[in-house]
Amino acid sequence: MGRFTEAELRAAFDIYNDARRRSQETGDWNIWANIFTEDAHYIEHAYGEMHGREEIRKWICDVMKPYPHMRFPQSWKVFDTETDAIVFCCLNTFPMDDPKDNRFQFPNWCRVVYAGNGLFSSEEDIYNPFRDASKMAVDWLKAGGKMLAEPIPMKHVPRK
Repeated sequence: MGRFTEAELRAAFDIYNDARRRSQETGDWNIWANIFTEDAHYIEHAYGEMHGREEIRKWICDVMKPYPHMRFPQSWKVFDTETDAIVFCCLNTFPMDDPKDNRFQFPNWCRVVYAGNGLFSSEEDIYNPFRDASKMAVDWLKAGGKMLAEPIPMKHVPRK
């Protein structure tokens, strides 16, 4: 049995989403990094593993520089009170001038574990950026999307 009720996990997920919303509105991803514990573990299948809030902060601020206002609407979520986890699907959406323009998005399944006090001890993002994100980014740029910085290289590149 986990430490938190479903109501507590729902309230924690509101904290997670509020930090994400404020980050995408302001372009300041430090806000989102602050919701992780100092010893948090983050698994990102394209960029590797981050250990600790400060590694997560450096990675998220660097990876979001090209598109700081990218949006992440969620299509579903599940609260697992046995493990204090929240599993959800967000649609990584490249920003266009019209915020309702959702043509350039791809799915990403996420699992976060709530640690209490408004903080999360882990996150894992599960998606295939080489299949989904790469083509979407090219299409987005052709449609007028603009990167605000050079993207950072992915650590895990598939073999041909």
